[in-house]
Amino acid sequence: MLAFVRRLRTVLQKSGHGAESRATSSLRLMAGVVAAAAAGLLAAAAPAFSHETLKLDAPKPVLASTPPMGWNSWNKFSCNVSEQLVRQQADAMAASGMKEAGYRYIVIDDCWQKSRDADGNIVADPERFPGGIQALADYVHSKGLKFGLYSDAGSLTCGGRPGSAGREFQDARQYAKWGVDYLKYDWCSTGPRNAEAAYTIMAKALRESGRDIVLSICEWGDNHPERWAAPIGHLWRTTGDIFDGWKGTKDWSHGMTDILDFQVERWRDSGPNAWNDPDMLEVGNGGMTTTEYESHFSLWAMLAAPLIAGNDLSKMDADTRRILTNADVIAIDQDPLGQQARRIWKQGELEIWARPLKGGEHAVVLFNRSAMPAGMSVDWDQLNLPAGLKADVKDLWSKKVTRHVHGRFGGTVASHGVLMVRITPAL
Repeated sequence: MLAFVRRLRTVLQKSGHGAESRATSSLRLMAGVVAAAAAGLLAAAAPAFSHETLKLDAPKPVLASTPPMGWNSWNKFSCNVSEQLVRQQADAMAASGMKEAGYRYIVIDDCWQKSRDADGNIVADPERFPGGIQALADYVHSKGLKFGLYSDAGSLTCGGRPGSAGREFQDARQYAKWGVDYLKYDWCSTGPRNAEAAYTIMAKALRESGRDIVLSICEWGDNHPERWAAPIGHLWRTTGDIFDGWKGTKDWSHGMTDILDFQVERWRDSGPNAWNDPDMLEVGNGGMTTTEYESHFSLWAMLAAPLIAGNDLSKMDADTRRILTNADVIAIDQDPLGQQARRIWKQGELEIWARPLKGGEHAVVLFNRSAMPAGMSVDWDQLNLPAGLKADVKDLWSKKVTRHVHGRFGGTVASHGVLMVRITPAL
Protein backbone atom coordinates (compact mmCIF):
# COMPACT_ATOMS: atom_id res chain seq x y z
CA MET A 1 0.00 0.00 0.00
CA LEU A 2 2.77 2.44 0.93
CA ALA A 3 4.54 1.71 -2.35
CA PHE A 4 1.33 2.37 -4.29
CA VAL A 5 0.79 5.74 -2.59
CA ARG A 6 4.42 6.74 -3.14
CA ARG A 7 4.44 5.79 -6.83
CA LEU A 8 1.15 7.59 -7.37
CA ARG A 9 2.69 10.70 -5.84
CA THR A 10 5.44 10.52 -8.45
CA VAL A 11 2.85 10.14 -11.20
CA LEU A 12 1.18 13.35 -10.06
CA GLN A 13 4.45 15.23 -9.62
CA LYS A 14 5.64 14.31 -13.12
CA SER A 15 2.30 14.98 -14.81
CA GLY A 16 3.01 18.71 -15.13
CA HIS A 17 0.62 21.51 -16.02
CA GLY A 18 -2.71 20.68 -17.58
CA ALA A 19 -3.02 17.44 -15.64
CA GLU A 20 -5.64 18.56 -13.12
CA SER A 21 -8.28 16.09 -14.24
CA ARG A 22 -5.79 13.21 -14.19
CA ALA A 23 -4.59 14.33 -10.78
CA THR A 24 -8.14 14.51 -9.44
CA SER A 25 -8.98 11.07 -10.78
CA SER A 26 -5.75 9.65 -9.38
CA LEU A 27 -6.37 11.16 -5.96
CA ARG A 28 -9.89 9.75 -5.94
CA LEU A 29 -8.48 6.36 -6.88
CA MET A 30 -5.88 6.61 -4.13
CA ALA A 31 -8.51 7.53 -1.58
CA GLY A 32 -10.63 4.57 -2.60
CA VAL A 33 -7.74 2.17 -2.35
CA VAL A 34 -6.68 3.51 1.04
CA ALA A 35 -10.22 3.13 2.28
CA ALA A 36 -10.40 -0.41 1.00
CA ALA A 37 -7.13 -1.27 2.68
CA ALA A 38 -8.29 0.23 5.95
CA ALA A 39 -11.38 -1.91 5.78
CA GLY A 40 -9.29 -5.00 5.17
CA LEU A 41 -10.72 -5.40 1.70
CA LEU A 42 -7.68 -4.89 -0.54
CA ALA A 43 -6.11 -8.29 0.08
CA ALA A 44 -9.44 -10.04 -0.19
CA ALA A 45 -10.22 -8.20 -3.41
CA ALA A 46 -7.09 -9.45 -5.18
CA PRO A 47 -8.67 -11.68 -7.83
CA ALA A 48 -7.22 -15.03 -6.97
CA PHE A 49 -3.90 -16.37 -5.88
CA SER A 50 -4.92 -19.90 -6.78
CA HIS A 51 -1.74 -20.51 -8.74
CA GLU A 52 0.65 -19.66 -5.89
CA THR A 53 1.91 -23.23 -5.60
CA LEU A 54 2.65 -23.73 -9.29
CA LYS A 55 6.20 -24.74 -10.10
CA LEU A 56 8.18 -23.93 -13.22
CA ASP A 57 8.22 -26.86 -15.61
CA ALA A 58 9.98 -25.31 -18.61
CA PRO A 59 13.52 -24.02 -18.14
CA LYS A 60 14.09 -20.30 -18.39
CA PRO A 61 14.78 -19.35 -22.02
CA VAL A 62 18.18 -17.82 -22.71
CA LEU A 63 17.13 -14.33 -23.79
CA ALA A 64 19.67 -12.21 -21.91
CA SER A 65 23.10 -13.80 -22.20
CA THR A 66 24.37 -10.23 -21.85
CA PRO A 67 22.55 -7.44 -19.98
CA PRO A 68 19.55 -6.10 -21.93
CA MET A 69 19.93 -2.70 -23.58
CA GLY A 70 17.06 -0.43 -24.50
CA TRP A 71 14.83 2.46 -23.49
CA ASN A 72 12.00 2.82 -20.96
CA SER A 73 9.47 5.63 -20.70
CA TRP A 74 9.25 6.06 -16.92
CA ASN A 75 12.23 8.19 -15.86
CA LYS A 76 11.47 10.99 -18.31
CA PHE A 77 7.75 10.72 -19.04
CA SER A 78 6.20 8.93 -16.05
CA CYS A 79 2.52 8.32 -16.90
CA ASN A 80 2.56 10.67 -19.90
CA VAL A 81 2.91 7.93 -22.50
CA SER A 82 1.26 7.64 -25.89
CA GLU A 83 1.48 5.87 -29.22
CA GLN A 84 3.00 8.98 -30.77
CA LEU A 85 5.70 9.17 -28.09
CA VAL A 86 6.67 5.52 -28.46
CA ARG A 87 6.93 5.77 -32.24
CA GLN A 88 9.05 8.88 -31.83
CA GLN A 89 11.43 7.11 -29.45
CA ALA A 90 11.69 4.07 -31.73
CA ASP A 91 12.50 6.34 -34.67
CA ALA A 92 15.17 8.10 -32.62
CA MET A 93 16.73 4.86 -31.41
CA ALA A 94 16.98 3.60 -34.98
CA ALA A 95 18.38 6.87 -36.38
CA SER A 96 20.63 8.21 -33.62
CA GLY A 97 23.25 5.48 -33.45
CA MET A 98 21.63 3.85 -30.41
CA LYS A 99 20.56 0.78 -32.36
CA GLU A 100 24.03 0.36 -33.85
CA ALA A 101 25.47 0.68 -30.33
CA GLY A 102 23.41 -2.32 -29.19
CA TYR A 103 20.18 -0.85 -27.80
CA ARG A 104 17.21 -3.02 -28.77
CA TYR A 105 14.20 -2.74 -26.46
CA ILE A 106 11.55 -0.01 -26.52
CA VAL A 107 9.61 -0.49 -23.27
CA ILE A 108 6.39 1.31 -22.30
CA ASP A 109 6.20 1.59 -18.52
CA ASP A 110 3.04 2.19 -16.47
CA CYS A 111 -0.19 3.87 -17.63
CA TRP A 112 -0.55 2.40 -21.12
CA GLN A 113 -3.44 0.23 -19.91
CA LYS A 114 -6.95 1.49 -19.20
CA SER A 115 -9.27 -1.34 -18.16
CA ARG A 116 -10.37 -4.89 -18.94
CA ASP A 117 -13.05 -5.88 -21.42
CA ALA A 118 -16.03 -8.13 -20.76
CA ASP A 119 -13.83 -11.20 -21.18
CA GLY A 120 -11.18 -9.89 -18.79
CA ASN A 121 -8.64 -9.01 -21.47
CA ILE A 122 -6.39 -6.07 -20.71
CA VAL A 123 -7.26 -3.00 -22.81
CA ALA A 124 -4.93 -0.18 -23.78
CA ASP A 125 -5.99 3.42 -23.23
CA PRO A 126 -7.86 4.15 -26.49
CA GLU A 127 -7.15 7.88 -26.39
CA ARG A 128 -3.40 7.49 -25.94
CA PHE A 129 -3.03 4.37 -28.08
CA PRO A 130 -5.73 4.65 -30.75
CA GLY A 131 -3.99 2.24 -33.11
CA GLY A 132 -3.72 -0.47 -30.47
CA ILE A 133 -0.73 -2.23 -28.96
CA GLN A 134 -0.22 -4.82 -31.69
CA ALA A 135 0.14 -2.18 -34.40
CA LEU A 136 2.58 -0.28 -32.20
CA ALA A 137 4.63 -3.43 -31.56
CA ASP A 138 4.66 -4.07 -35.31
CA TYR A 139 6.00 -0.57 -35.88
CA VAL A 140 8.78 -1.03 -33.33
CA HIS A 141 9.66 -4.39 -34.88
CA SER A 142 9.77 -2.78 -38.33
CA LYS A 143 12.68 -0.67 -37.06
CA GLY A 144 14.64 -3.79 -36.19
CA LEU A 145 13.91 -3.26 -32.50
CA LYS A 146 12.08 -5.20 -29.79
CA PHE A 147 8.97 -4.18 -27.89
CA GLY A 148 8.27 -4.20 -24.16
CA LEU A 149 5.35 -3.54 -21.83
CA TYR A 150 4.78 -3.08 -18.11
CA SER A 151 2.45 -4.78 -15.67
CA ASP A 152 2.22 -5.46 -11.96
CA ALA A 153 1.87 -8.51 -9.72
CA GLY A 154 -0.85 -6.76 -7.74
CA SER A 155 -4.48 -5.94 -8.36
CA LEU A 156 -3.43 -2.44 -9.44
CA THR A 157 -0.26 -1.07 -10.99
CA CYS A 158 1.74 1.60 -9.20
CA GLY A 159 -0.09 4.19 -11.32
CA GLY A 160 -3.51 2.78 -10.39
CA ARG A 161 -4.17 0.84 -13.62
CA PRO A 162 -5.32 -2.82 -13.76
CA GLY A 163 -2.64 -5.23 -12.55
CA SER A 164 -2.14 -8.86 -13.52
CA ALA A 165 -2.88 -10.63 -10.21
CA GLY A 166 -5.11 -13.59 -11.00
CA ARG A 167 -4.90 -12.83 -14.74
CA GLU A 168 -1.29 -13.84 -15.37
CA PHE A 169 -1.93 -16.53 -17.98
CA GLN A 170 -4.56 -14.48 -19.78
CA ASP A 171 -2.29 -11.44 -19.87
CA ALA A 172 0.73 -13.45 -21.00
CA ARG A 173 -1.25 -14.88 -23.92
CA GLN A 174 -2.34 -11.35 -24.85
CA TYR A 175 1.24 -10.07 -24.70
CA ALA A 176 2.37 -12.91 -26.95
CA LYS A 177 -0.45 -12.19 -29.41
CA TRP A 178 0.58 -8.54 -29.55
CA GLY A 179 4.24 -9.37 -30.15
CA VAL A 180 5.68 -8.32 -26.78
CA ASP A 181 9.34 -9.22 -26.24
CA TYR A 182 9.96 -7.85 -22.73
CA LEU A 183 7.82 -7.49 -19.61
CA LYS A 184 8.69 -5.24 -16.68
CA TYR A 185 6.68 -6.64 -13.77
CA ASP A 186 6.20 -4.36 -10.75
CA TRP A 187 5.15 -4.96 -7.12
CA CYS A 188 2.46 -2.46 -6.07
CA SER A 189 -0.92 -3.38 -4.51
CA THR A 190 0.20 -6.96 -3.86
CA GLY A 191 -1.36 -7.34 -0.42
CA PRO A 192 -0.22 -10.59 1.26
CA ARG A 193 1.33 -12.14 -1.84
CA ASN A 194 4.61 -14.00 -1.63
CA ALA A 195 7.03 -12.42 -4.09
CA GLU A 196 8.74 -15.62 -5.21
CA ALA A 197 5.40 -17.29 -5.83
CA ALA A 198 3.91 -14.29 -7.62
CA TYR A 199 6.84 -13.95 -10.01
CA THR A 200 6.97 -17.71 -10.54
CA ILE A 201 3.38 -17.61 -11.76
CA MET A 202 4.09 -14.90 -14.31
CA ALA A 203 7.27 -16.67 -15.42
CA LYS A 204 5.28 -19.84 -15.98
CA ALA A 205 2.59 -17.92 -17.84
CA LEU A 206 5.14 -16.28 -20.13
CA ARG A 207 6.85 -19.59 -20.87
CA GLU A 208 3.50 -21.12 -21.81
CA SER A 209 2.48 -18.14 -23.96
CA GLY A 210 4.14 -19.39 -27.12
CA ARG A 211 6.53 -16.44 -27.36
CA ASP A 212 9.94 -15.70 -25.86
CA ILE A 213 9.51 -12.77 -23.46
CA VAL A 214 12.19 -11.36 -21.16
CA LEU A 215 10.93 -11.10 -17.56
CA SER A 216 12.21 -8.06 -15.66
CA ILE A 217 11.41 -8.48 -11.95
CA CYS A 218 10.74 -5.15 -10.25
CA GLU A 219 10.07 -5.75 -6.55
CA TRP A 220 12.82 -3.30 -5.50
CA GLY A 221 15.00 -5.89 -3.76
CA ASP A 222 12.71 -5.97 -0.73
CA ASN A 223 12.23 -9.74 -0.74
CA HIS A 224 15.84 -10.80 -1.37
CA PRO A 225 15.43 -11.73 -5.05
CA GLU A 226 19.08 -12.77 -5.17
CA ARG A 227 17.97 -15.89 -3.26
CA TRP A 228 15.22 -17.01 -5.63
CA ALA A 229 14.97 -14.95 -8.83
CA ALA A 230 17.62 -16.60 -11.03
CA PRO A 231 15.43 -19.51 -12.24
CA ILE A 232 12.47 -17.15 -12.69
CA GLY A 233 13.49 -13.86 -14.29
CA HIS A 234 16.19 -12.53 -16.56
CA LEU A 235 16.90 -9.51 -14.36
CA TRP A 236 15.74 -8.24 -10.98
CA ARG A 237 15.80 -4.88 -9.29
CA THR A 238 18.11 -4.60 -6.31
CA THR A 239 16.81 -1.29 -4.88
CA GLY A 240 14.03 1.24 -4.95
CA ASP A 241 13.78 3.65 -7.87
CA ILE A 242 16.64 5.86 -8.99
CA PHE A 243 16.19 9.62 -9.26
CA ASP A 244 18.20 12.00 -11.43
CA GLY A 245 20.72 13.19 -8.87
CA TRP A 246 24.23 12.52 -7.59
CA LYS A 247 23.17 11.37 -4.13
CA GLY A 248 20.38 11.52 -1.56
CA THR A 249 16.98 10.00 -0.93
CA LYS A 250 13.54 11.19 -2.01
CA ASP A 251 10.77 9.10 -0.51
CA TRP A 252 11.65 5.60 -1.76
CA SER A 253 13.97 6.82 -4.55
CA HIS A 254 17.75 7.17 -4.36
CA GLY A 255 20.47 9.18 -6.00
CA MET A 256 22.98 7.51 -8.29
CA THR A 257 25.77 7.00 -5.75
CA ASP A 258 23.33 5.69 -3.15
CA ILE A 259 22.13 3.10 -5.66
CA LEU A 260 25.78 2.22 -6.36
CA ASP A 261 26.47 1.64 -2.67
CA PHE A 262 23.67 -0.91 -2.51
CA GLN A 263 25.49 -3.01 -5.14
CA VAL A 264 28.76 -3.48 -3.26
CA GLU A 265 27.99 -6.93 -1.85
CA ARG A 266 25.87 -8.16 -4.77
CA TRP A 267 28.61 -9.14 -7.21
CA ARG A 268 28.16 -12.85 -6.47
CA ASP A 269 24.46 -12.79 -7.39
CA SER A 270 24.62 -11.76 -11.04
CA GLY A 271 25.63 -13.44 -14.29
CA PRO A 272 24.53 -14.33 -17.83
CA ASN A 273 20.74 -14.55 -18.22
CA ALA A 274 20.29 -13.56 -14.55
CA TRP A 275 21.29 -9.95 -13.92
CA ASN A 276 21.21 -7.60 -10.97
CA ASP A 277 19.32 -4.48 -12.01
CA PRO A 278 20.27 -1.23 -10.20
CA ASP A 279 17.48 0.55 -12.13
CA MET A 280 17.42 2.52 -15.33
CA LEU A 281 19.80 5.19 -16.56
CA GLU A 282 19.25 8.89 -15.93
CA VAL A 283 21.83 10.06 -18.49
CA GLY A 284 20.54 13.15 -20.30
CA ASN A 285 17.69 14.05 -17.97
CA GLY A 286 19.39 17.17 -16.61
CA GLY A 287 19.83 16.48 -12.90
CA MET A 288 23.56 15.72 -13.02
CA THR A 289 26.59 17.18 -14.77
CA THR A 290 28.17 15.68 -17.87
CA THR A 291 31.04 14.36 -15.75
CA GLU A 292 28.57 12.75 -13.33
CA TYR A 293 26.66 11.16 -16.20
CA GLU A 294 29.93 9.70 -17.53
CA SER A 295 30.50 8.22 -14.07
CA HIS A 296 26.93 6.90 -13.93
CA PHE A 297 27.25 5.18 -17.29
CA SER A 298 30.73 3.82 -16.53
CA LEU A 299 29.73 2.37 -13.19
CA TRP A 300 26.55 0.77 -14.53
CA ALA A 301 28.67 -0.86 -17.23
CA MET A 302 31.08 -2.12 -14.58
CA LEU A 303 28.13 -3.59 -12.69
CA ALA A 304 27.07 -5.57 -15.79
CA ALA A 305 23.77 -3.75 -15.36
CA PRO A 306 20.99 -3.60 -17.93
CA LEU A 307 21.58 -0.40 -19.90
CA ILE A 308 18.05 0.97 -20.17
CA ALA A 309 18.08 4.61 -21.21
CA GLY A 310 15.48 6.82 -19.55
CA ASN A 311 15.82 10.10 -21.42
CA ASP A 312 14.05 11.61 -24.43
CA LEU A 313 15.93 9.96 -27.30
CA SER A 314 14.46 12.40 -29.80
CA LYS A 315 16.07 15.40 -28.07
CA MET A 316 19.51 14.14 -27.08
CA ASP A 317 22.34 16.65 -27.06
CA ALA A 318 25.79 15.69 -28.30
CA ASP A 319 27.14 14.78 -24.87
CA THR A 320 24.18 12.53 -24.06
CA ARG A 321 24.54 10.70 -27.36
CA ARG A 322 28.30 10.43 -26.88
CA ILE A 323 27.90 8.91 -23.43
CA LEU A 324 25.11 6.48 -24.28
CA THR A 325 26.84 5.23 -27.43
CA ASN A 326 30.40 4.88 -26.12
CA ALA A 327 31.27 1.54 -27.73
CA ASP A 328 34.24 0.84 -25.44
CA VAL A 329 32.19 1.30 -22.28
CA ILE A 330 29.28 -0.69 -23.68
CA ALA A 331 31.70 -3.52 -24.51
CA ILE A 332 32.58 -3.76 -20.81
CA ASP A 333 28.91 -4.01 -19.88
CA GLN A 334 28.31 -6.62 -22.58
CA ASP A 335 31.43 -8.71 -21.90
CA PRO A 336 30.34 -12.36 -22.26
CA LEU A 337 32.02 -13.46 -19.02
CA GLY A 338 29.26 -11.51 -17.28
CA GLN A 339 31.12 -10.91 -14.01
CA GLN A 340 29.84 -7.93 -12.05
CA ALA A 341 32.52 -5.56 -10.76
CA ARG A 342 33.72 -5.56 -7.18
CA ARG A 343 34.81 -2.54 -5.20
CA ILE A 344 38.37 -3.64 -4.40
CA TRP A 345 39.58 -0.51 -2.60
CA LYS A 346 38.08 2.46 -0.80
CA GLN A 347 39.73 5.32 1.06
CA GLY A 348 37.46 8.15 2.03
CA GLU A 349 35.73 9.30 -1.14
CA LEU A 350 38.12 7.52 -3.50
CA GLU A 351 37.30 4.03 -4.79
CA ILE A 352 38.54 1.38 -7.21
CA TRP A 353 36.09 -0.92 -8.97
CA ALA A 354 37.35 -3.85 -11.05
CA ARG A 355 35.96 -6.76 -13.04
CA PRO A 356 37.62 -9.55 -15.00
CA LEU A 357 36.79 -9.86 -18.70
CA LYS A 358 36.75 -12.82 -21.01
CA GLY A 359 40.19 -13.69 -22.33
CA GLY A 360 42.18 -12.49 -19.31
CA GLU A 361 41.59 -8.75 -19.67
CA HIS A 362 40.39 -6.48 -16.85
CA ALA A 363 38.21 -3.38 -16.63
CA VAL A 364 38.98 -0.87 -13.89
CA VAL A 365 37.27 2.32 -12.75
CA LEU A 366 39.08 4.80 -10.51
CA PHE A 367 36.18 6.74 -9.00
CA ASN A 368 36.46 10.10 -7.24
CA ARG A 369 33.39 11.11 -5.23
CA SER A 370 35.15 14.11 -3.67
CA ALA A 371 34.79 17.79 -4.50
CA MET A 372 38.38 18.08 -5.75
CA PRO A 373 40.45 16.33 -8.45
CA ALA A 374 42.53 13.47 -7.09
CA GLY A 375 45.54 11.46 -8.19
CA MET A 376 44.66 7.75 -8.18
CA SER A 377 46.20 4.50 -9.37
CA VAL A 378 45.59 0.75 -9.39
CA ASP A 379 48.35 -1.73 -8.67
CA TRP A 380 48.57 -4.97 -10.61
CA ASP A 381 48.54 -6.99 -7.38
CA GLN A 382 45.11 -5.53 -6.58
CA LEU A 383 43.94 -7.27 -9.77
CA ASN A 384 45.80 -10.49 -8.95
CA LEU A 385 48.19 -9.83 -11.85
CA PRO A 386 51.93 -10.44 -11.71
CA ALA A 387 53.79 -7.21 -10.87
CA GLY A 388 56.05 -7.66 -13.87
CA LEU A 389 53.24 -8.18 -16.36
CA LYS A 390 53.31 -5.73 -19.25
CA ALA A 391 49.91 -4.58 -20.46
CA ASP A 392 48.33 -2.14 -22.85
CA VAL A 393 45.93 0.22 -21.07
CA LYS A 394 43.14 2.03 -22.92
CA ASP A 395 41.32 4.99 -21.39
CA LEU A 396 37.74 4.31 -22.47
CA TRP A 397 36.71 7.98 -22.49
CA SER A 398 39.76 9.76 -23.91
CA LYS A 399 40.57 6.70 -26.12
CA LYS A 400 44.27 7.11 -25.33
CA VAL A 401 46.24 3.83 -25.29
CA THR A 402 49.35 3.48 -23.13
CA ARG A 403 51.45 0.48 -24.14
CA HIS A 404 53.64 -1.90 -22.16
CA VAL A 405 52.60 -0.64 -18.74
CA HIS A 406 53.77 -2.75 -15.80
CA GLY A 407 53.08 -2.66 -12.09
CA ARG A 408 50.45 0.03 -11.88
CA PHE A 409 48.45 2.59 -13.83
CA GLY A 410 46.85 5.83 -12.78
CA GLY A 411 46.17 9.47 -13.41
CA THR A 412 44.25 12.49 -12.20
CA VAL A 413 40.55 11.84 -11.72
CA ALA A 414 38.13 14.78 -11.90
CA SER A 415 35.77 15.60 -9.05
CA HIS A 416 32.77 13.27 -9.33
CA GLY A 417 34.53 11.65 -12.25
CA VAL A 418 36.08 8.38 -13.30
CA LEU A 419 39.16 7.09 -15.02
CA MET A 420 37.88 3.97 -16.77
CA VAL A 421 40.38 1.68 -18.43
CA ARG A 422 40.65 -1.69 -20.16
CA ILE A 423 43.84 -3.57 -19.30
CA THR A 424 45.03 -6.07 -21.92
CA PRO A 425 48.13 -8.22 -21.29
CA ALA A 426 50.70 -7.36 -23.92
CA LEU A 427 51.85 -10.13 -26.28
